[in-house]
Amino acid sequence: MSTNNPNASLLIEIGTEELPPKSLDVLAQAFADAIIEGLGKSGVTMDASGARTFCSPRRLAVLIPAVARQQPEQALERRGPALAAGLDANGEPTRALGGFAASCGVEVSALEKLETDKGTWFVHRATQAGQPTAALLPAILGDAIKALPIPKPMRWGDHGFAFVRPAHWLVILHGADIVPAELFGLQSGRQSRGHRFHHAGPVDVADADSWLDAMRSANVLADPAERRIRITEEVARVSGETGGTPRLSSDLLDEIANLTEWPVAIACSFDRDFLAVPQEALVTTMEANQKFIPVFDGAGNLSEHFIGVANIDSKDPAEIRKGYERVIRPRFADARFFYDEDRKQGLESFQKSLNSVTYQQSLGSVWDKSIRVAELARVIANRVGVDAALATRAAALGKCDLMSRMVGEFPELQGTMGRYYASQGEKPESAEVASALDEFYRPRNAGDGIAEGRLGQVLAVAERLDTLAGIFAVGQKPSGNKDPFALRRAALGLARTLIEGALDIDLKAHLAEALAGLPEAAFAAGTSKTKGKDNPPPVLDAGKRRDELAIEIYEFIVDRLRGYYSEKDVSSDAFEAVRALSPSSLLDFDRRLRAVVTFAGLPEAEALAAANKRIGNILRQAGGGTAGEIDAALLESDAERELVAALAEAESDCKPLIADADYVGLLKRLAALREPIDRFFDGVMVMADDEAVRRNRLILLGRLRSMFLRVADISLLPTAPLQS
Repeated sequence: MSTNNPNASLLIEIGTEELPPKSLDVLAQAFADAIIEGLGKSGVTMDASGARTFCSPRRLAVLIPAVARQQPEQALERRGPALAAGLDANGEPTRALGGFAASCGVEVSALEKLETDKGTWFVHRATQAGQPTAALLPAILGDAIKALPIPKPMRWGDHGFAFVRPAHWLVILHGADIVPAELFGLQSGRQSRGHRFHHAGPVDVADADSWLDAMRSANVLADPAERRIRITEEVARVSGETGGTPRLSSDLLDEIANLTEWPVAIACSFDRDFLAVPQEALVTTMEANQKFIPVFDGAGNLSEHFIGVANIDSKDPAEIRKGYERVIRPRFADARFFYDEDRKQGLESFQKSLNSVTYQQSLGSVWDKSIRVAELARVIANRVGVDAALATRAAALGKCDLMSRMVGEFPELQGTMGRYYASQGEKPESAEVASALDEFYRPRNAGDGIAEGRLGQVLAVAERLDTLAGIFAVGQKPSGNKDPFALRRAALGLARTLIEGALDIDLKAHLAEALAGLPEAAFAAGTSKTKGKDNPPPVLDAGKRRDELAIEIYEFIVDRLRGYYSEKDVSSDAFEAVRALSPSSLLDFDRRLRAVVTFAGLPEAEALAAANKRIGNILRQAGGGTAGEIDAALLESDAERELVAALAEAESDCKPLIADADYVGLLKRLAALREPIDRFFDGVMVMADDEAVRRNRLILLGRLRSMFLRVADISLLPTAPLQS
């Protein structure tokens, strides 16, 4: 191996058959991370921050700069017998010590002593020259392959190799030198492969740093970021031919980038008659099935144009265009057939079919769920000023489109097709109901907004309440990474709808109503998880079981808000301060939290938080005795009398603020109590010897504490020392 430069770039490339596009980026990053970790554990120095990850449909690669050619010198330490076991009564080496020295290849006199808290031990210390990096890499590569997240490895040939796809070549270069290694029966070398059609032969790579340019010369853009840029530029290049605006989502861009090595855009079109089909259906099949890019007109409507991205720079792009237009036609024809057939039947006619679809064994059919949701929607609608009849009607139709042919073919369109079908037919539903059938699924994902219409919000809340209550009742709540019913997403969607939609309802009460509407079989299923005839499940009172579940589900929902507020830069201390009060309304929770955040920015906040913490500790230690009226005759000091007067004035000022739930104003008013509180603790001994005086002071502190607890437990905020 060349030794002119102690450090050189390291390239490892594994060539394969076409890799799965949706997991390619994750796979490539995991491969690079594992190689870097392996080098680091071996003590090989490198510029890890400059490492680059590469991938394409036919390769995984990592390029790491400044990788040392050899490990640094290794310090070895081997512990032998304890001092008492190594020397006899005369101080002479025992057979045990002599044997240890011999096993280390040294004389007893070369051994050293190690002092520990458990005694003194003989040790052998030595240094060993570091191994060449080339000698370490085969094992590092093997460990990296084993660590890759491959759920279903593929086997090929008549051997036992398994990888995400069959492997065909292996390049390992340290600088210009080949690192000998074997993987999947392949010997490493410097020959890579270019584009399958533009450069079918092998590509000789001179050194690690020239690999990326060598790939470009062979019509392979190995850098996925470079491919994304090229795809974006290619789409823009041909968009002028379409007369519209292409919509290239980031997810679709990523997938196309992982399907191509040399992307070239092709402008295409389809029969305008297909535009009679809802555009969401056409866009879904274009993006999800064909990986084509839809083009919209100036009004935001789908046009008859689309863009395909080929993995070849064809001499005859017209033939590729014909192929793309030919392959999209049958998919669109299917969508049109499904749409036409569904419309002949009508949305409401699908209700009967819902009875034959099991939602969950103990919770009944999808129609049973629809009935429960309709009742919850009716109750919630009455409480937030929405037409209860419309809410009930929307809930009754909410799941009907699941039985349609269109949603059967395109599950992503549930809700969307409900909106279309509800607004059509001889007796179309109102625009409000039709919109609610689509909106109640929102937020559909993390970046999605909540339902815009009030009716849609009511239906969204009712749907999620029933889902959470039902699945918790049958004992299938999430555990670890398992969440088959997507309850975490449902809980966050429910919380966001209540907060962002400004729905001021009693969540705890509605959870109780949702649980009350479940069949008894649900609770029987939830309490039968304990196995074994000698250990039968406990028999719980049904009401008690529901009460426990309501609390558990409420806490589960609030837990989802921790991350929600963290993304808004709200501190965990402020969150916990409000959570301690367990507000029944999440909108009220949000208002309190905003007030606490404002309060935390005041100069008095830390001192008042410390005072609240001190008051809480005193009252807890006193164990009660804080009820009653303050006896003015028992006030012994000016500081005591000043605080009583200041508190009485604050209580009077805060009454309208409490009535209006003006938590910001309330905390700002209470912040003015900082100085009298400081003077009270400076000059007053709360736990006085006189029982009556002591009780009087505890009553004062109890009233003071209760005023702050009107908003949150301020004692949980960061504190500053009290003035002394």
